[in-house]
Amino acid sequence: MRILITGVSGFIGRHLVQRLQMDGHELIGVVREKSKLGDLNLGSISLFTVADISRLEHWHAKLDSVDAIVHLAACVHVIRKTASDTLQAFRDVNVTGTRRLAEAAVAAKVPRFVYLSTIKVNGDRTVGLPFTADDTPAPEGPYATSKLEAEQVLKGLINQSSTEFVTIRPPLVYGPNVRGNLERLMKLVRIGLPLPLAAVTNQRSMVSIGNLVDFISTCLMHQRAANQTFLVSDGYDWSTPELIANIAASMGKQPKLFPLPVSLMKRFSNILGAETVVERLCDSLQISITKNQKILQWVPVQSKKEALQITVNAYLKSLTND
Repeated sequence: MRILITGVSGFIGRHLVQRLQMDGHELIGVVREKSKLGDLNLGSISLFTVADISRLEHWHAKLDSVDAIVHLAACVHVIRKTASDTLQAFRDVNVTGTRRLAEAAVAAKVPRFVYLSTIKVNGDRTVGLPFTADDTPAPEGPYATSKLEAEQVLKGLINQSSTEFVTIRPPLVYGPNVRGNLERLMKLVRIGLPLPLAAVTNQRSMVSIGNLVDFISTCLMHQRAANQTFLVSDGYDWSTPELIANIAASMGKQPKLFPLPVSLMKRFSNILGAETVVERLCDSLQISITKNQKILQWVPVQSKKEALQITVNAYLKSLTND
């Protein structure tokens, strides 16, 4: 297939490029700045830059003879903006940029368009039952709202064209060279800092980059993925203490955990302005991938422990390289 991928310089994009090249596809990569690529080896991929995806109106020449699009590019963080400005900044990229690319795909009769959304469209936490792809969306915050609005743009185009749209909502994605909260957690475990999380009894779904790119590949090819929305995960969940214990074991260490009431941690987090971090460490967020198994016969190709070990090994190796 001839596949155009936006956001190839990102964490997911880098791994997806490697996977699809291994599968023998011809790739066209879209990146905001070539400097973002660093030392990434793109092989034979064609590459062009788009400084602002929300302003590019002339996609048509780029979509000639394209068989599929994987739209990864997104605005995830906005710094130093008012509330209204923040939502508009997310909408500019995540809604307007997606609309322009999707409408161009429809005009060019691109057969399939795979959109990477976020589990935050469903919500930020679960109580009891896991999220499913057919739940009523309940986004919290401007980022999640903008991703839902982008999904709605795509659904509005389904009956207007022959292009098939597939939406994927992943939770936290991890793997070699992951950044963000998981990298910080690995650092805390490595230096042996005692963590007050032994009393946490949550369950959180995550997805390894290996499982995610395998699922994206399936959605590119599988006939029954057309015009569907899917959630994706490793199929097994972690409690925060279990995750920390497995990170420590992967490093050959003993986890340093002690109990502190969750209510007390949340009270302190409100004072310190760290509510979001504590919520992610203490709240549950579970998702069901039964739909993937039923419709696509897809099951994760990596176990959660195997994927975590690979992630930790890459983290430790990066320290020696530095």
